[in-house]
Amino acid sequence: MGSFGGGARRAAVAALAVLAAGCATALVPAGPVPAAAADEVRDRQRAMMTTLDVRSAWRITRGAGVTVAVVDSGVDARHADLTGSVTTGPNMLRSVDAGTRPARLHGTGMASLIAGHGHGPGRRDGIMGVAPEARILAIRAIAEREDASFPAFRASERAQGAVARGIRYAVDHGADVINLSLGRNEENPDDRAAVAYAISKGVVVVSAAGNDGAKRRLLDDDGFAPYSYPASYPGVIAVAATGEDHARAPFSNRNYSVLVAAPGSGLPVAAPGGEYFLTDGTSDSTALVSGIAALIRSRHPKLPPTLVAQAIIAGTRYGASGTYNPDVGFGEVNAARALTAADALTKPRPGAAGKPAGQRFGAGEPGPVEVIPRPAWVTVVIIVVVSVGVVGALAAAAIGITLARRHPRDQRPDLAAMGLAGPAGGGGFAMAGPAYPPARRDYWTAPEPGSPGAGAPVGRPRLQPPGPDGDPAQEWKWPDSPR
Repeated sequence: MGSFGGGARRAAVAALAVLAAGCATALVPAGPVPAAAADEVRDRQRAMMTTLDVRSAWRITRGAGVTVAVVDSGVDARHADLTGSVTTGPNMLRSVDAGTRPARLHGTGMASLIAGHGHGPGRRDGIMGVAPEARILAIRAIAEREDASFPAFRASERAQGAVARGIRYAVDHGADVINLSLGRNEENPDDRAAVAYAISKGVVVVSAAGNDGAKRRLLDDDGFAPYSYPASYPGVIAVAATGEDHARAPFSNRNYSVLVAAPGSGLPVAAPGGEYFLTDGTSDSTALVSGIAALIRSRHPKLPPTLVAQAIIAGTRYGASGTYNPDVGFGEVNAARALTAADALTKPRPGAAGKPAGQRFGAGEPGPVEVIPRPAWVTVVIIVVVSVGVVGALAAAAIGITLARRHPRDQRPDLAAMGLAGPAGGGGFAMAGPAYPPARRDYWTAPEPGSPGAGAPVGRPRLQPPGPDGDPAQEWKWPDSPR
């Protein structure tokens, strides 16, 4: 069995300073509220929320009416930042867990980045997700190392198909978006079929590109990291991670499965028991893109997955001068720009004589189209163009064969199909981030709203040694586990 998701993640180790009272919060969670002191969690989110331009997007929608399925390690529905927003689905690992209590660390963190709504007066404290009014459908399909059932999970053949079952359940129970902050380095027919089923039913699937980017022993001659699945399946929005400079984070996989990128370094996430963690990884980046997909689906419920992906691509920034590269795909996502692009995709198209030729997408069938006779000279031009095209296709095929011999496992994105990646190669499931426990992590608890010292760090950083290979951002390899 392989490992699932986007690989290990490294937690930020910078000390958390207590913010002085009176520091105005830069993020307003719901409606107009007076300036107030920000807690550390919200303050740590500022850079990421600014990069994504979330506040501008919230003037249009906050994700109401959308359900995002988090197929992961489970979600703590009682966390203050998620209360009332989570529907707990089935545990696909029930036979493996055998009565033990899952830690639910990774899944809770991803859910908070997607639909966290904060807590306290005016919801000014805690995590704000990209789509704070969206709902979460939590489905446990992977285990993490803190789980008592983890050894049984690694050895269980039943666990092999848990993610596929989770995807299908999500589709059949109303999910609009499925977040897969996980991945394996080898293909699985059940997972691929489940992803295809989801997309065929109009569900947007977002997955992590993986965190092998800094592991030189795993890179090929061109510096490409192994492909991760389900990120590399056709139709999936594969997400890489960026740092504060908007460039690829060193741990993020670089290969031709990457479609877009999102912040993934030093992000605060919620954890069970009122805790928060600072984490790195493509898991977090994936959750942020799932939040943007939820915003688009809230405004345009019938927009197909392919056009949701196109809108997200059209809204990117900081790419390679408007082109594609395997580091960040088409660039770093932006919520407000993606919504604008989605609006443009759904506008009526002008028809013959300036009359509308069709209606807004999903609102009805196209109107009549006027047929104009084709002059003879046009036919001649078409024949010439087709002939040139055939010659060009033969030349392109020769080039493609040469590239395939050099990179037999590369699956470059079909740019004509908006870069949606196809299959590649690899082997094993792992978390797409955050990996718990990371090499190091700081944590702090959230005191009751209004209590003395609310928002102040509690406890000391929990330090974990580097992995067995000396890599502090070690990759975990196990069946169906979070990235």
